[in-house]
Amino acid sequence: MQSVFNDIKSLFFRPLCPVCGRPMGEGDYFVCSKCRWEAPLTGFQNRVDNPVVQRFWGTVKVVNGCAFMYFVHNSGWRRLIHEFKYHGRWREAMMAGEWFGGELARSPLYGDVDLLVPIPLHPRKLLSRTYNQAEYLALGMGRSMGLKVDSHSVVRKVYNKSQALRPHHERWENVKDIFRVTHPERLSGRHILLVDDVLTTGATIGSCAEAIEQAVPDCRISIACFATAFDPLS
Repeated sequence: MQSVFNDIKSLFFRPLCPVCGRPMGEGDYFVCSKCRWEAPLTGFQNRVDNPVVQRFWGTVKVVNGCAFMYFVHNSGWRRLIHEFKYHGRWREAMMAGEWFGGELARSPLYGDVDLLVPIPLHPRKLLSRTYNQAEYLALGMGRSMGLKVDSHSVVRKVYNKSQALRPHHERWENVKDIFRVTHPERLSGRHILLVDDVLTTGATIGSCAEAIEQAVPDCRISIACFATAFDPLS
């Protein structure tokens, strides 16, 4: 009976694409086929020395790194990322992760990753947002990559103010020494993939990687962000 009701409901209330707002087509998943086709993808997951990896040269040792798409201001993609970051759209975050993880699973660069580690939120910020969007991205990625997600071995020990309004030169100082590895034995000898939603200067994810490097010297670290906000030509 429920399935019949859902079929009737879908005839009159077709789900809307979270990017463009138009009705989804039959067989569409997460976003409509038009938005999926026109998505500002980077292709970085198949490039070794791409701009994301270069961003960390001289700071932390990264095996591989990528961002799935460009963060285009005043676009539907920007609004979607903002929604799952601040307004509880965790399902979209997970579906975005599934798409991203599917591409990483097909890349020759991420085949030996053992574990996904989302960048943690401070408990105070987690309480106000109710969930960590990076964790849901990682859960979706884990589905597609066949990998587990570890959300407990690294914690954010300092509540720092938002990076969004800070000048770029202040962002590294704002996130210095804010992470702690609580279970180094879980990361020892493993290749982990640090997951976050948006990469700008790389200060936050770089600080997390640095904390892991110091606590677990034999841990190999790669980085994956859903979007990158920096100019790829800069």
